[in-house]
Amino acid sequence: MEVSTLRMFILKNNSYKMMTRALIRAALVIALVTVAVFLLIRLVPGDPVVMVLGEHATDEAVNQLREQLHLNDSLGQQFLIFLQNVFLHADTGNSIKYGVSCRSLILQYAPVTLLLVVMSMTISIVISLLLSFTAATHKDGIADHLIRIIPIIAHGMPVFWIGLILILIFSVNLKWFPVGGLKKGTAGMIYSLILPSITVSFGQIPPLVRSLREQLIETLDADFVLTLCAAKLPRRVILWKHVLHNAVVPTLMLLSVNLSYLIGGTLVVEQVFAVKGIGKLLFEAIS
Repeated sequence: MEVSTLRMFILKNNSYKMMTRALIRAALVIALVTVAVFLLIRLVPGDPVVMVLGEHATDEAVNQLREQLHLNDSLGQQFLIFLQNVFLHADTGNSIKYGVSCRSLILQYAPVTLLLVVMSMTISIVISLLLSFTAATHKDGIADHLIRIIPIIAHGMPVFWIGLILILIFSVNLKWFPVGGLKKGTAGMIYSLILPSITVSFGQIPPLVRSLREQLIETLDADFVLTLCAAKLPRRVILWKHVLHNAVVPTLMLLSVNLSYLIGGTLVVEQVFAVKGIGKLLFEAIS
């Protein structure tokens, strides 16, 4: 039993180290992306002032807007102003297309994307728990083999293709869900995001099932589980209170690491289902 406890401690310690490394990598990525965004906008051909005012703008208007946008300052001064706006004011300036601050646009569309991420994560966790428990408690059985094979096949399918298939089945043929867009109200928004959430979760369930299944099987073979079984505790209590508690921590760490992929999947799915979220702003900014 002491060996099993030591094994669990080492496993949790490795999970925390993995999460720390992931956070450090995320911070480095954010720093590099910040520098890249600042430089790319200023290195691409074209003058943003001309884009805003047009080619027939007067020199006075051009100089006034250049001064307002700090384009006459040195590149270093512009970068410091950019960092100040991002980290102190959470804003990168006004949108050239919409004429309002980028912060207001993000605050307008972010709740939709955030709700989509939360719903996708919830669906992924619930389905992964059910499939993993079924596979672990029926190790090397038919259910175990099917649960290991089917998610891998689904994981290899493009997320936009899965979205289109779900639209054809549940929206066009069965008419259970809307084809795209968002309905009004909180309940209508949640109803409209059910299919997009399921689509995004297809990419998250396979690695979660694989990780949680392995942890559950390892925990079920631990000495303390045999001791609890010998004490004649109900199997339901052993599984949900003791086994799950020890096995779920590494899987949650994996889910936190894969959060970036989850957000990236929502951006593509938003375009497939015509959902007005951060993905819409992203594609408009790229174009």
